[in-house]
Amino acid sequence: MRLGELIGGTTEVCGGDLLLRDAARRMVAGEMGSMGVIAGGKLVGIITERDLMKAVARGADPDAVSVDDWMTGSVDTFSPHVEVEEAALWLLESGYRHLPVVDGDRLLAILSIRDVLAAVVDPDRGQV
Repeated sequence: MRLGELIGGTTEVCGGDLLLRDAARRMVAGEMGSMGVIAGGKLVGIITERDLMKAVARGADPDAVSVDDWMTGSVDTFSPHVEVEEAALWLLESGYRHLPVVDGDRLLAILSIRDVLAAVVDPDRGQV
């Protein structure tokens, strides 16, 4: 099974100027652990629940600080043609919990470790 087979629905994105509190609200409302950060139509980073926790723990004012200041930049990305098992191994080795899937410069999805694990355990499950 390939990552592209897990993609369904839309992926939430934001600009780097979005305030941390607004990012947190959108993530809670959408029940997601991350959002892609887009600039000029390209993925420039990812803001995750871990990034938000770090910001708050270090005293950042979520009403004054933007996503740009706390996002994970230089994100590792994967093609939709990558095998799910390869992606699972990368997640395990890297310690990351979110996997951006891109086609060229276009963000297709951000798969979670849960999405990948479900595909490994139950390959018939398909899109998440």
